[in-house]
Amino acid sequence: MEEFLTAHFWIAVGQIIMIDILLGGDNAVVIALACRQLPPNLRTKGILWGTAGAIVLRVILIAFALTLLQIPYLKIVGAALLLWIGIKLLVPEDEEGHANIAASDKLWAAVKTVIVADLVMSIDNVIAIAGAATGAGSQHQLPLVIFGLLVSIPIIIGGSQLVLKLMDRFPAIITIGGMLLGWIAGTMAHTDPAIKHLLPQTPDWSYGLGVAGALLVFTAGYALKRRATQET
Repeated sequence: MEEFLTAHFWIAVGQIIMIDILLGGDNAVVIALACRQLPPNLRTKGILWGTAGAIVLRVILIAFALTLLQIPYLKIVGAALLLWIGIKLLVPEDEEGHANIAASDKLWAAVKTVIVADLVMSIDNVIAIAGAATGAGSQHQLPLVIFGLLVSIPIIIGGSQLVLKLMDRFPAIITIGGMLLGWIAGTMAHTDPAIKHLLPQTPDWSYGLGVAGALLVFTAGYALKRRATQET
């Protein structure tokens, strides 16, 4: 029980919530598109059941990810993926990515669409949340993940439009989110079993690699963003 009162636990919870908001913004769009043809009296059920199914599936995937991250070199691979995800977060994206989301006027068909679409789109989310959870101690990683996701559900469903508007108005939120992923990448790579014995396992080294990851995301992300802006 004392583990739940530590600063590491609540920092990791905050990271998971922020990751889920930043990388899960598409979820609200997918839910809306998949449920748009349902009768009004079934839309709420479609949203709730689809979201519940997607969250359960994501918890299962993250549980596997937490186990796999104990294999040598996989944390390094995961860190590299997180760096790329963080960089990509800072670069403008094509707005037509959801054109192939099918709608249905049947409740369970819409729920299935939400779950399948979320599965396809949640790989970055799974890796990022698993990386954040590794910083909170091994004993409570999965409860931490479940708690973080549960807290983020009402934020995503009820406040997703507000969050998206805030991101548009204050781009620094996205920048901070991308740098957070770089920070998690650096600290996660530091504890990879393959190189753990080669690096001092001290907070200074962990923080140093975290800062390096955050700065790498910031520098590379804005270089690519500037290039994309010039090309358009």
